[in-house]
Amino acid sequence: MPRRTARRGTRPRTVRRTCAAVVAAAAAAAGAPPAAAEPAPPTDPLPSGLRPALAKPSAQPRGWAKGLVIGGDQAGHRLVVLDAGERSWSGRRAVKWSWRPTAARGYRDVAAAWGGASDVRVRRRHGRTYVVTAQGAGFAGAVEYPSGRRLWAVDAGRSSGLHAAELLPDGNVAVAAANGHWVRVYAASRGRAARAHAQVRLARAHGLLWDPSRRLLWALGDDHLVALRVGGTAHRPTLRAVKRRRLPSGSGHDLAPVYGDRNRLWITTHHGVYQYDKRRDAFTTRYRLAARVNKRIVKAVGDHPRTGQVLLTRPKKGCATSWCTDTLEFFGPGRRTATRVLRGAQFYRARWFVPRYQ
Repeated sequence: MPRRTARRGTRPRTVRRTCAAVVAAAAAAAGAPPAAAEPAPPTDPLPSGLRPALAKPSAQPRGWAKGLVIGGDQAGHRLVVLDAGERSWSGRRAVKWSWRPTAARGYRDVAAAWGGASDVRVRRRHGRTYVVTAQGAGFAGAVEYPSGRRLWAVDAGRSSGLHAAELLPDGNVAVAAANGHWVRVYAASRGRAARAHAQVRLARAHGLLWDPSRRLLWALGDDHLVALRVGGTAHRPTLRAVKRRRLPSGSGHDLAPVYGDRNRLWITTHHGVYQYDKRRDAFTTRYRLAARVNKRIVKAVGDHPRTGQVLLTRPKKGCATSWCTDTLEFFGPGRRTATRVLRGAQFYRARWFVPRYQ
């Protein structure tokens, strides 16, 4: 996903942004879909050859889906939890949680770095639930759910183009930067604004996933899947690559667990949805529901550990940017295929509200 940039010093644009923020906040409080935000500049437009692959799902929600999902709504500048069991997402019943950082909530030093949600996921640690997020404007953080209290957050810089974040078992946070071409492990266990980190280079870093069984941090770049070993101590982490595997096609986008099979990972690129078999060190498109799920330009993929239903986000024709959608797609066995629409939203990624690493 392209990073978002902004012009400064022109009063009319500032006024428009202030008004847009007020409208979005009022809409969120009322449970209504937020007004659309200005599209981000197309600094990394979709290749013209892939434009026919833009999704064209029905504008009407339909089908069976079950479970909570969490996504970053770039239009509303918020994270939102939605109930997939509710066919209509236009009312308050479907929205279970909506959040953005404010100075009053303890985010004064990083609130300006909020905007353009690239990644969001849920984790459990010491009996508490946390939402981990990376934002295109530079915000990386882990917040307690549902209170929104700050576990840790930093501003990694707008130019970094953050695309993924992961909470590690020791309380540290891994972050991937597509434009910065790095993966970092921040020593978040030092404190709520700790900036000390270990770093390795990875071109166009887009995805992260902690693997508890192998004690590895998997990272996805433009052309490679990399296994990283996190060493040192929680306060002084180290990071090194121990395995590197070339992707079956270019432009890696998402990395997620295959629930029910600890030996497999979901991998998406511009050109397909794959599973990576850790034991065989091989990518495959031979998996359950592949005929429905293996699509191009998928930005996020994941299966539900109980129902097996697969959730996808992929850019939709007519959305404000070349990477967003207001429609989540669900694929399951039999007739368990569904769509859910949050009108006016701009999702890059959405995931099942599941805290398990694998």
